[in-house]
Amino acid sequence: MAERRARIVRAAYDLLARDGLEGLTIRSVLAETGLARRAFYDRFATKDDLVLAVFQHTLSDAAARFAELIAPVECPVERLRLIVVGIVLGHGRRDSDGDDAPNYRAAALSREHLRLAEARPAELQRAIAPLVELIATQLQAGMQSGQVRSANGERLAHLVYNLVSTTVHSQLIAEEHQMPDLEDRSRLAGDLWEFCLRAVSA
Repeated sequence: MAERRARIVRAAYDLLARDGLEGLTIRSVLAETGLARRAFYDRFATKDDLVLAVFQHTLSDAAARFAELIAPVECPVERLRLIVVGIVLGHGRRDSDGDDAPNYRAAALSREHLRLAEARPAELQRAIAPLVELIATQLQAGMQSGQVRSANGERLAHLVYNLVSTTVHSQLIAEEHQMPDLEDRSRLAGDLWEFCLRAVSA
């Protein structure tokens, strides 16, 4: 049961990279996996449920990668910087697509993130929770060390995530049909981090 669900999510992930949102249909997922229609509907009620599962997979994986990246770093503010800059630069991905070619998946998921924030807010919040929780953990550690101002850590984490993700979504949509400007992306990462740092510093 779980193995078939994972196959469907992986197929959707690959289809988004290859063909963008227009290429992600239930028919194309079935063709990609070789599964019957019933196998899809036993696991997902709608296409939106599948897209939410792709978000869950992508962001859980990103959170795990960032947790591994920051594990050796002692300073909580530096750990937070690595996460913020990493989100902008795409360091949370296990693959490298989008670094030297148009990134159809990233643009498609950016559009869906904005749409689902309105259409399915509770489910989207559950999907992004692993990454938000990782950010909140660094902020709370920073409060304990006196480097981050005293505040509701979870709320502050949502503010940081929303600022960074919304900015990155706009960038990814703009890059959908062109080669990414990696130097500009690097400058954007620096500017976003400076903004976040000033917002959370004690």
